[in-house]
Amino acid sequence: MSGTGTTGIAAASRAEYCVVACAEAWRGAGEILAAPMGTVPAIGARLARLTFSPGLLLTDGEAMLMGDTPAVGTGPGSVEGWLPFRQHLTLTATGRRHVMMGASQIDRHGNQNISCIGDWARPARQLLGVRGAPVNTLNNTTSYWIPKHSARVFVEHVDMVSGVGYERAAAAGPSATRYHRIPEVISDLGVFDFETPDRTMRLRSLHPGVSLEQVTGATGFALTIPAEVPLTREPTEAELRLIREVIDPNGLREREVPA
Repeated sequence: MSGTGTTGIAAASRAEYCVVACAEAWRGAGEILAAPMGTVPAIGARLARLTFSPGLLLTDGEAMLMGDTPAVGTGPGSVEGWLPFRQHLTLTATGRRHVMMGASQIDRHGNQNISCIGDWARPARQLLGVRGAPVNTLNNTTSYWIPKHSARVFVEHVDMVSGVGYERAAAAGPSATRYHRIPEVISDLGVFDFETPDRTMRLRSLHPGVSLEQVTGATGFALTIPAEVPLTREPTEAELRLIREVIDPNGLREREVPA
């Protein structure tokens, strides 16, 4: 979107719709640890804390809980607690964290791959490795942020399972499903969830300016499509001012999701 509204503030960009969609993942979260990975999720978590989820816990990315909500890329002005790695792992293993990870591949069941592309015996590309994805997905709520929606990312079957999807968690039994939850997948085209009878991916909303055909053409499997697909909610004027003037005054969001 472009132009200027009646109040004089420029209308929201695609990146700002993505920020709001990410923030909504933490709505009503209470006093849990938010672990956003990526620029837009980091802005979204800060926006949630400054608006509808004031109890959200945020770290400085190292070992401190931030007492305030600084702009992305800057350190906290105050610290409210120490969170060394061992305590962070305790939170991770007891469902008291909501992480938003990236995905090099994701499939209809929510299985995520950040390890390699191609056959495991001889991969064409080496990526990050499995890292903490299995622990994240089985032990705390996990959402995903994908800044470039394409059929190379949204695939029928991931080349390797790093983060565990719904069908694999169910097959592993109660120990795997106790904290397993994937509430949202957010991309530069829309918002997706798994609120279907078979727990496969559903289109929840389209970002303004994006067509249904654009989403389905960029997805390598059949999505569940509601009879009426809503638009991702618009940022309020107050939210836009927070994003632009307080949280991300340098416009880093527009680099991750160009206009």
